[in-house]
Amino acid sequence: MDHDRLEKQLAFFMECDKMKSIYRNTMLANQSRMETDAEHSWHIALMAMLLQEYAPAGINCDHTIRMCLVHDLVEIDAGDTFAYDTEGYKDKAEREVKAADRLFSLLPADQCKEFRTLWEEFEACQTPDALFANCCDRFQPVLNNIATNGHSWAQHHIRREQVEKRLSPIQQAMPQLWPYCTKLLDTAVEKGWLTAE
Repeated sequence: MDHDRLEKQLAFFMECDKMKSIYRNTMLANQSRMETDAEHSWHIALMAMLLQEYAPAGINCDHTIRMCLVHDLVEIDAGDTFAYDTEGYKDKAEREVKAADRLFSLLPADQCKEFRTLWEEFEACQTPDALFANCCDRFQPVLNNIATNGHSWAQHHIRREQVEKRLSPIQQAMPQLWPYCTKLLDTAVEKGWLTAE
């Protein structure tokens, strides 16, 4: 056994424990508190398993799940940026690249490259697997908002068109799901959780 390798792997593993205390703007479905990055990542990985039959042709579900689990690790340093925070998005990429540089360098070289590649693939959203992972990442908060009477949408005065724009990869990559998304947004507008204009 390579003890140095193991020490690096376990140091990275324990560093990732910090994801459990990074809170997002999405409330848990039971409305008890906001969800953490770790909970979100697990939830979208599970979604990828469940919804793979609606995914783009030729996806590798195992690879997609790995991307889902890795995609928000950079938020350990960079923090969570709310999906509709235009100001926060101005330096999001810079913050996250700096975080990726530090975080993934904790790993042995081969795993550093593997994790960094997964994260970069998710961010670029150019492969079918990355597109599917991004769809799950965008769909899960919608379901939680519906379950919590539009909590984060109402709190931040989000408009339907903003959510539709955010969900546009689903319309492209998972067209079978788009009518369901539209129905959810119709409901949210009817109930006043989203503004129509």
